[in-house]
Amino acid sequence: MNFPKIMGIVNVTPDSFSDGGRYFDTNLAVKHSLDLIDEGAEYIDIGGESTRPGSVSVNEEEEFKRVLPVIKAVLKEKPDTIISIDTTKPYVALRAVGEGAKLINNILGIKNDEKILKIASENQVGLIIMHIQGEPRTMQDNPVYKNVVDDVFKELEQSVIYAAGYGVKKIIADVGIGFGKSLEHNIELLRNLEKFKKLNVPLLLGISRKSFIGKFLNIENTDERDLPTALLHAFLLTKPIDIIRVHNVKNINMLKKLYIKLFLKK
Repeated sequence: MNFPKIMGIVNVTPDSFSDGGRYFDTNLAVKHSLDLIDEGAEYIDIGGESTRPGSVSVNEEEEFKRVLPVIKAVLKEKPDTIISIDTTKPYVALRAVGEGAKLINNILGIKNDEKILKIASENQVGLIIMHIQGEPRTMQDNPVYKNVVDDVFKELEQSVIYAAGYGVKKIIADVGIGFGKSLEHNIELLRNLEKFKKLNVPLLLGISRKSFIGKFLNIENTDERDLPTALLHAFLLTKPIDIIRVHNVKNINMLKKLYIKLFLKK
């Protein structure tokens, strides 16, 4: 089994749950992006709006002002970088794709606007479809499922079919750990990731520094969740994950090197 691709996270925001404000300055965000590439990131996911629980949306003009200079500068330095634009707004997605982004990472799946499907289809770029119950502002208030694994699978399956029917050629699915899910819901999804292989599209997993890790281990400082994030990914290497989305790329790249040395090299 090949090691999953590594996607590095760059939050150009003042209020993201993990590193809000740390890379809000364009120059710092660009440097961080280039550092992540040097550390082994194969994708860079750039976002200009926080989607943490309780977060409030920003307008599209403010969002694209945050992310577009970063995308331009990174691609000027590293033209072959695969940039993912983390946005729910069609205008921001369109502008980012126009600057060279190859993926649209839409945490609302296909619930918010068919325009994003049209942008992905017409520009032949990839679309990451994530499952979410509710919206970021209220999603953790009281998430309820009849059967979380079956419910998330059915919703993602419908979304994948719909996006494919709209002409989107490259679709990636994300079960949405922490997005409208309790601690128990997250655990059940991680235990049953094999089921999502039946979607017949690549699977992305985003667990980096998330609150369920903090609850498990009583770790409030999000930076201190990097080690357990890497350890959990090591436990999940038998699962059908194609892309790992993380803040600390260096840790995951060390895991990758160990995995290749131990299991892939003869």
